[in-house]
Amino acid sequence: MTDHQTHADAFRAAARNLGRRRFLTTTGAAAALAFAVNLPAAGTAAAAELDPRRIREDPFTLGVASGDPLPGSVLLWTKLAPRPYETGNGLPAGTRVTVRWEIARDERFTKGVRRGTALAHPEFDHTVHVEVDGLASGRPYFYRFRAGSWTSPVGRTRTAPSASARTTSLRLAAVSCQAYHEGYFTAYRHLAAEDVDVVFHLGDYLYEYAVTAAGGARGYTDRTLPDVFNRETVSLEDYRLRYALYKTDADLKAAHAAHPFAVTWDDHETENNYAGDTPEDNGPSDAFLIRRAAAYRAYWENQPLRRPQRPTGPDMKLYRRLRFGRLAQFDILDTRQYRSDQAYGDGWQTPGPESENPARSMTGGTQERWLIEGWRNSRARWNVVPQQVLFSERRSVPNPAFKLSMDSWDGYPASRQRILAGALATGIDNLMVLTGDVHVSYALDIKADFRDPASRTVGTEIVATSISSGLNGADRPSNYDSLTAANPHMRFFHGRRGYVTVALGEREARADFRTVASVTTPGAPVTTAASFVTQAGRPGLHAV
Repeated sequence: MTDHQTHADAFRAAARNLGRRRFLTTTGAAAALAFAVNLPAAGTAAAAELDPRRIREDPFTLGVASGDPLPGSVLLWTKLAPRPYETGNGLPAGTRVTVRWEIARDERFTKGVRRGTALAHPEFDHTVHVEVDGLASGRPYFYRFRAGSWTSPVGRTRTAPSASARTTSLRLAAVSCQAYHEGYFTAYRHLAAEDVDVVFHLGDYLYEYAVTAAGGARGYTDRTLPDVFNRETVSLEDYRLRYALYKTDADLKAAHAAHPFAVTWDDHETENNYAGDTPEDNGPSDAFLIRRAAAYRAYWENQPLRRPQRPTGPDMKLYRRLRFGRLAQFDILDTRQYRSDQAYGDGWQTPGPESENPARSMTGGTQERWLIEGWRNSRARWNVVPQQVLFSERRSVPNPAFKLSMDSWDGYPASRQRILAGALATGIDNLMVLTGDVHVSYALDIKADFRDPASRTVGTEIVATSISSGLNGADRPSNYDSLTAANPHMRFFHGRRGYVTVALGEREARADFRTVASVTTPGAPVTTAASFVTQAGRPGLHAV
């Protein structure tokens, strides 16, 4: 029996047997039962269809997005939400809506390329996912949606180059960790103005924690957020409404409209530091799978993801591969859904037999084999792994009493070594790991043996700081001296908010760490805190 079948069976058993109180809300229970099928419920085809001309308020309050660019294809996303902070989005209950879409070579849409219609189903909370094929490879496009008399903002996207294209350059951005209640998304406004081909979101797109009427650290004086946000997300409606709150942010909308995103989750899209089917508090797995199903369903609905990523019950295959010509292969990982539970109760702990058990896995066996087999077939100049938690070793202090984070790859060292052995055995070129999670910027050399600073450097790790999580931060965090002394492979450590851009070329890759001084007040300018390069065929980061 596969892991997927096991989880699905456990989920359905939980849905049948758990009492109402353990479902947390009756709404959550009803929504959970609906997850037994992957498509809109039977009878949807006969459901009432709302005449779009009856929509009296702007339905495109959450903007537009695109994602997962392929050669000649891109995924377009929007959601109809005239009243985004209400259950049902301000649309008549149970109705579907026909949405028109179009894509063109120019922003004025005088050079139209493709157009069509899509249904906004109530079962998917009136979100729209359109997979547009038949486009030219490796070029920008503009797109928009229409519903009745309403027209969405214009988005700009880009297809990937053809598989055989000798692409000479690619510029990407990496972002992570955007706690609404801890600050403004100012970095996204700056990212929207950058010239990048694709943005990788490395997790914690939203946080499950309560958001006060004043928006937490944002300290709103010009608006009052509804009470529905001032609680932890648990049910499907909780997660859907929380995405609506985040996606009404103007800076986030600007970034989505400017660039295609390739997304992967970490923990907070569901619950802090969960591992597989084990919740943070080690409570019963059956109850947690109900919550996970709700979180995964809302994640797919609200992200520019393709049909293969649509969840079934509490499971969702998020790991996938994108290629940009012969220049870059991106193997996007999911290090949360399949991992073993954190050793020693999680947190920073002294490593030992439990954490070093070879049976422990960060990715699960199926995903691990998929990654290594993908490397075996790779012909890319750069093999990039966008993923969630710190891959390189990070000791807490420069003495034998050091501790390691059990939630990072340090808590799964055998799993990390299998990945590195696979990279060496397949002979891939220029391994680069993109990471989020830790709310700081790091530039690290990946060592064959982290216990020996003189061992071979086998790749590089670029860690994107948070968009807002952790409040304003500092240039030199309080643990700066201890971490840099304890980890000689750490080339850079910076504690402000922002993002990182990476320019991949045939001869070298350059990372620019872009940061803002403040997120508790809006409008901070962006600066480049540091820049590093690594040369093709000569792994290791050097400041420039």
